[in-house]
Amino acid sequence: MQVQFYIDPVCPFCWQTSRWLKRVAPHRDLEIDWQPISLFFKNDPSPDSPFYEPTLRTLGLLRVMEAARNAGHEDRIGDLYTEFGRHIHNRQTPDFDLVAVLTELGLDASLADAREDELLDAQIRAAMDVGLALVGNDVGTPIIVTESEGRQVGLFGPVITKMPTLEDSLRLWDGYATMASIDGFFELKRSRTDAPTFPPESEI
Repeated sequence: MQVQFYIDPVCPFCWQTSRWLKRVAPHRDLEIDWQPISLFFKNDPSPDSPFYEPTLRTLGLLRVMEAARNAGHEDRIGDLYTEFGRHIHNRQTPDFDLVAVLTELGLDASLADAREDELLDAQIRAAMDVGLALVGNDVGTPIIVTESEGRQVGLFGPVITKMPTLEDSLRLWDGYATMASIDGFFELKRSRTDAPTFPPESEI
């Protein structure tokens, strides 16, 4: 099954859920299609907001991802996101050397120039529109889109603060996929009381 996972590297909950989905993927025959969603565009933070600079910075990273996609590296988007997430969330180094990351991944270092390329914004917005059309505008990330009975179904979540064991990860996916397939199901939620605790890089 192919699933679309909508990402902004800035979001810690998106990062945590993405690591869970990667853990599940080989056990449930999932192919993850990484798609962009810019929280800078979606939330339109004011310049004096604490979210302005971080989301603007990761808009640049999303541009790099889309430039890589356009260059024929669709299969490397997940690798880029993984390295961005490691720096931003695990290492707490959001101002990392982008050229070094591209080089380490065997990608053209000139892709870093796309960070400032506003022409890629239309592509990012178009992808966002597809995902948000399925889940609505009153959610953020993570967003997962699956297919059920020949139609695409999108849900916000799951929001995870602690990485489940493999067994529990698979149980969580099976429950999530079942809920997504039920016509008329929309929401299941409880108040969150803690922030994400990320798994060590060796498990990512």
